[in-house]
Amino acid sequence: MTQIPLTFSPEVTLARKNGMPLVALESTIITHGMPWPENVETAARVEAEIRAAGAVPATMAVLQGRIHIGLTEAELNALGQFTDVAKLSRADLAACMVRGGNGATTVAATMICARLAGITTFATGGIGGVHRGAETSFDISADLQELAQTPVTVVAAGAKAILDLPKTLEYLETAGVPVIAFGQDDLPAFWSRDSGLKAPLRMDDPAQIAAAAAMRAALGIPGGQLVVNPIPPEHEIPLTEIMPHVEAALVEVAAGHITAKQVTPFLLDRIYELTGGRSLAANIGLVLNNARLAARIAAASVKQA
Repeated sequence: MTQIPLTFSPEVTLARKNGMPLVALESTIITHGMPWPENVETAARVEAEIRAAGAVPATMAVLQGRIHIGLTEAELNALGQFTDVAKLSRADLAACMVRGGNGATTVAATMICARLAGITTFATGGIGGVHRGAETSFDISADLQELAQTPVTVVAAGAKAILDLPKTLEYLETAGVPVIAFGQDDLPAFWSRDSGLKAPLRMDDPAQIAAAAAMRAALGIPGGQLVVNPIPPEHEIPLTEIMPHVEAALVEVAAGHITAKQVTPFLLDRIYELTGGRSLAANIGLVLNNARLAARIAAASVKQA
């Protein structure tokens, strides 16, 4: 039987030994989501927020073919400066490993790695979803199917506003994924607190969210939960303000024939330019906010176990 090459950081190893709550973190936000040095600075701030809330961060990445559950400071800094890092999802995680490559984990790949490590809570910025025009392109993020089959609670600020949000919500409903808005009835839209859509579920207590995950497991229902946590008001870019920039960037995608994994990074870069950097500041604010909530859910899960 093939042995899975897992490397646990010293901090995560100690946390596992002592029964501390753990929060998984992705690494594509470091390699594909933000420029240097903001990427590493933001990753360090996210990890610090989780520690301050009483949990332990576990940033996932593949380094020289091994899945790393948690990164040391040196590894985090090195990853932030690598120029040729694969963006890994379910389809290419194994191939990268057997080739001995370096890869950053998307939401889907991070969920897989978290499951392998026994981590049930994961904080990210925004999930992937159904892209505009998916009825002809069939461009749907693997994140959605992963949520339907891998038992991890994912805390995000909603699906990225560059996507088709109504179709994304419909897909999640069909796949049986609970979509739980934290603290409000409206479905947030990443940079914006309100997408114009209502969330299927609302919970205001992290302990209740943790209990819902445990009950889902007890019922034998596969898959995870999506907790959509609205961006703090002070960091928000309202939908009416951000959407003209999104539409302009989408026109450029179509004109440039940009496809597959290059679409999201291109759009985020263009929106950063079109908003004069405000989108990056908002992104950082929402990621930190999600990390704090995820730490509270993870802590509640440990208490309830």
